[in-house]
Amino acid sequence: MRILKRLWGHLAVLSSARRNRTDLARLLVRRPQWATAIGVTEGALLSMGKVDPQLKVLATAKAAMMVECEFCLDIGSAMARHEGVSEEKLRALSAYADSPVLTDVEKLVIGWSAALSTSPVVVPAEMRAELEKHFSLAQLTELAAEITWENQRARFNQAMGVRPAGFSDGAFCMVPQQKSGPS
Repeated sequence: MRILKRLWGHLAVLSSARRNRTDLARLLVRRPQWATAIGVTEGALLSMGKVDPQLKVLATAKAAMMVECEFCLDIGSAMARHEGVSEEKLRALSAYADSPVLTDVEKLVIGWSAALSTSPVVVPAEMRAELEKHFSLAQLTELAAEITWENQRARFNQAMGVRPAGFSDGAFCMVPQQKSGPS
């Protein structure tokens, strides 16, 4: 039942686009093999249900912030709202480590997403050990797939100029993660 709810949520959010509706579709129609691969991957991600969808949304939202994909931030904010993630939690993603509104497990997952969204990827052994205390190998695989696929989406969208589609117009929308400049 959770899978159907997630699928319905994705369809509801996608249908709420207010502008730039065809940016992604116009690219994918030119390469049906890529469109098929994306469809299979998205379907696989939607069918996995061992991890709380709110945790997955927080993780992918943090990845979108780190990679600075405006389309992903727009749709990610809408998806988070649809999954029941509060605006306070979305606002806390920028400074998650000190946030009183996020649980310790949410902070851990968001931190892992941040680590997986940097180049080069560096996941401290302590973080991996802590993740293994809270999640099975199947759950970690599911979370890693969600986070790394969000990185792929974001980088593809940016490379191809996919613009925000207005999924979060009139509501809170996440902003790119502020990066510190060179020291």
